[in-house]
Amino acid sequence: MTNNRDLVFANCYPDKELAFNDAEYKSRLNAIRKNMAQQDIQLLWLMSPESMFYVSGYTCEWYQAQSPKQWPATSGIAIHVDVDEFILFDTPSEAVMCRFVTCAQDIRIFPMNSRRDGIQFIMDELDSSNWLCGKTGMEMHSYRPNPVISKRFESAFQTRGMEVVDSSDLIRDIRWIKSDAEIAYIEKAAKIADIGLTAAKNTLQPGVTELEVYGEIINAMSKAGGENPSITLPVLSGPKANTGHSLSSRRVIQNNEQVNVDVCGVYNRYHANGARSFYIGQPADEVLSYHEKSSNVFKVIESILKPGLTVSELVTTTKSYYEDIGIWPDAGWVGGYELGIGFPPDWVGNFVYEMTDTNSDRTFEAGTVVNFESQFFSPELSGITYYIDTLLFKEDEAILPLQTPRRLVCIE
Repeated sequence: MTNNRDLVFANCYPDKELAFNDAEYKSRLNAIRKNMAQQDIQLLWLMSPESMFYVSGYTCEWYQAQSPKQWPATSGIAIHVDVDEFILFDTPSEAVMCRFVTCAQDIRIFPMNSRRDGIQFIMDELDSSNWLCGKTGMEMHSYRPNPVISKRFESAFQTRGMEVVDSSDLIRDIRWIKSDAEIAYIEKAAKIADIGLTAAKNTLQPGVTELEVYGEIINAMSKAGGENPSITLPVLSGPKANTGHSLSSRRVIQNNEQVNVDVCGVYNRYHANGARSFYIGQPADEVLSYHEKSSNVFKVIESILKPGLTVSELVTTTKSYYEDIGIWPDAGWVGGYELGIGFPPDWVGNFVYEMTDTNSDRTFEAGTVVNFESQFFSPELSGITYYIDTLLFKEDEAILPLQTPRRLVCIE
């Protein structure tokens, strides 16, 4: 008699839930294999959530990143430079999931007797496919797997006669330029971010807690089709507004306090970032004026924003503005980073720029997306000016897709 588990494994095929069509995934795989050939890498082993998603669409809620030692993270994707299809390896627990969240045609599930640790199975399967020859690339700068498991994989490849090299940037560099479909998702994410910021504005009042505001932000964005952001969204009030990365808490928001809110709208794992400062009551004129100086940098950015803008021009122009209006000595952090695919615990992309990059020759080509953060310590210990926006570079124009006004919003 067939048991229930075997019936599920044999017959359960949920409808596909993929963000892109087959042509998009095929184009990505071809670009990766081209880069592999250029770097003389025969086998690429991928375990970071971002890379697994980029290649196959793979998403899940649990990546075993901080699991017990008995449950090591060993699922991943193997790509061979000369083979048109990749291999997805995963545990029996995810056998059904792999069928509808990925475009994978070759899915190999660990045996039940080694379901928690698939390294030996993976090596045997790759060996039987004649994939274990030449040079292997691994993502040495990824948190997944942890150093112990990463070393085990490295040793396993080396034992099979392969040279192991760090290929962390191979896919990251390809992801720098987004396709039209990816750009469209980020524009949808920006609309969701606006909805989150509006929910914050409508919820803020004396007597509510930071967590209540946080909850309303998440509720509003979820109703709009937004997904879980890759960083827990901060709602920071009072003295906490002088910090940037604290957690929302049960702290009760009071009159005459600044509240900083940072959100990312997320659509098919693509992020658009926006942050704003609010004030409960009426701030001092000095505080209001200072916030205006900080937020007005985006008017300067809009005056130079275009596809092909260089990092050096953006940095030099904005820093000169800050110096001219006299607030540069109060800088907290000013700069930005790449946006796009994000999974917890981070939405910060691979590329980052800061105000020291005045000689950078890097260009914001069409298809690139970054944020810009204008954070300065404002007068009277009131808090950091918390103005962050997304810069989206398209083929014929560059835009700031969020519509929420960039100013200190006073809640009366």
